[in-house]
Amino acid sequence: MERCLVLWFPDWPITALVRSREARVPAGAPVAILAKNHVVACSAAARREGVRRGMRRRDAQSRCPALVLVPDDPVRDAREFLPVADEIERLSPGLQILRPGLCCLRIRGPARYYGGELPAALVLLGTLRDAGFGEARAGVADGRFAAEQAARRAEDVLVVPEGGSPEFLAPLPVSTLDDEGLAGLLEQLGVRTLGAFAALDATAVLDRFGPEGALRHALAAGDDARRFVPRGPAPDHAAEIAFEPPLALAEQVAFAVRITAERFVAQLARDGLACTELRIGLVGPEGDGAERVWAHAASFDAAAVVDRVRWQLEGVQGSARAEALRGGVAAVRLSPEAVGALAAHEPGLFGRGADERVSHTMSRIQAMLGHRGVLTVSIGGGRRLADRAVLTPWGERPPRPQEGPWPGSLPAPHPASVYPEPIPVAVTGAGGEPVRVGERGALLAEPTWIDPGTPAGGAARRRIMAWAGPWPLVERGWDPAAARRSHRFQVVDETGSAWALLLDGGDWSAEGRYD
Repeated sequence: MERCLVLWFPDWPITALVRSREARVPAGAPVAILAKNHVVACSAAARREGVRRGMRRRDAQSRCPALVLVPDDPVRDAREFLPVADEIERLSPGLQILRPGLCCLRIRGPARYYGGELPAALVLLGTLRDAGFGEARAGVADGRFAAEQAARRAEDVLVVPEGGSPEFLAPLPVSTLDDEGLAGLLEQLGVRTLGAFAALDATAVLDRFGPEGALRHALAAGDDARRFVPRGPAPDHAAEIAFEPPLALAEQVAFAVRITAERFVAQLARDGLACTELRIGLVGPEGDGAERVWAHAASFDAAAVVDRVRWQLEGVQGSARAEALRGGVAAVRLSPEAVGALAAHEPGLFGRGADERVSHTMSRIQAMLGHRGVLTVSIGGGRRLADRAVLTPWGERPPRPQEGPWPGSLPAPHPASVYPEPIPVAVTGAGGEPVRVGERGALLAEPTWIDPGTPAGGAARRRIMAWAGPWPLVERGWDPAAARRSHRFQVVDETGSAWALLLDGGDWSAEGRYD
C-alpha cells in the first residue's frame, strides 16, 4: 500500500455556500443544509445550538428556531472545490478528488521535497489557509481509508506510522465504514469495533456479506488495495481553422471547414465520445463575431457540422450581427458543448430500427431545405391555444415551457384541432342580434346560432344546443398600450361539433374544435 495524505475540509457544503455568495446568510448565523428533509451539513453556530448532521428538519428547527435552511446543491459544492484542488496541485500534482471537501494524494514526493511527511502536510495546510479556503485537516497513513480516518480525528495533522494502520483503526467504531446496513448488522452481532470486525475470518465474511462486505473487512484490517486514480487534465477537443484572407461566402466557408470538421469528429471518436451539442464560433477580421450552440437529435458527424456552420453564417448575414462579419470570416471554432459515450450512439448489429431511419431522413431533408426547413412541435406556455404550439428546428432541444399558472387559459381536455390563426365565426341570438358581453361580464343576449363559415367546416347556420361561458381572458393588464381583454366560450352545435370560441371586442373567432 502507498502512503497517502488525505485533506479533509469540515463542513465543506457550508464553506461552499459562503464562498459562492448565492444565499445572503448573516455572518455568524446558524446555517443548515438540507437534502431529503434531513440535515447533511451545519455550521459551527448551529452545532452549538444542538443541531447535528442527520437530523430531520423539524427536530433541527426545534433545537434552533433561528436556523437558516438552505437546500443541498452538489453542483455548487463541486464548483467551489475546484479552485482548492488547483491550489493543491500547484504544490503537489496528482490529486484524487474523493468528493467535494475530501481529496487524497501520494505523500512520497512531497515528503522528499519538504523533508518529511509532517512538514509536507503543514506546508499544504498553511498554503490553503493563506489562500482563504477555510480550515482543513490532514491525515497521513498507509492507504486512503486509514488516512481519511486520521484526517477526521486530527486537530491539525495526524501522521500514522508506517505499518501502524491496523492498530490505529482497531478501536474505531464500525460506523466509520460508511455503510449503515452493514454497521447495524455487525452491532446486532456484537461486533462494534473495526478491530473486532477485522478479526473475523475473511472467507466467512465474503460468504455472509458478499464482495462489498469483504472490501470493508479488508479496510477495517488496514488493507486498502483500492487503486489511486489522480485526476488528469481535461482533454481539449476544440478545433479551429483560420482563413487568410477572410472568406465572405457561406459556401466557401462550408467547403473550407469540412476537413476540420472531420478531424474534430474523429478526435472525439478516438476518445470514445460523440458530440450531441456543438458550439460554433464565427470570428471576424477584428476578432469579434457570433457564437451559437447547436443540438443534434442523435450525434454530430462531419456533414452535420458543416451544415450547421453554413446555416449559422447564413443566419448571421441576415441579422443585426452581420456588422461583425462584414469583412468576412477569419476563423471558425468548433467545441463540444455536450458529449456522450460513443457506444450509445453506434448502430447495433441490426441497426436501431425506425428511430434511426427517421433521424437520418429528417437530417437529410433539413440539409436540403435549411435549418428551419424541418420543424418539430412541442407544447409551451400561454393563454391562447395557438400560443402553446412551439415550433423548434429538427434536432434542437425545445425550449422549456414557462411555468404558469396562466390565468384564463383553457383547462384540459383541449381541442384536438387548433387553428394557427383563429377563424372568424358569427354567433347570434334568437332574433339574429349579435351576442356581446357587457362591462360587468354579463351576456347581453343568449347564444342561439353559430355560423362557422366554410373554412371551419360548413357554410350553413347551426343552432347552438349547449354553451358555457363567458370566461374572461385578460392579457398584459399592466400595460394599457398592449392590454387585451377577451372572453372565452365553449359551444356545441346541432351537428354535435364542439367549439372553443373567443369574443374579442365585438368579433367572434374559433380557436379550435373538439373533434
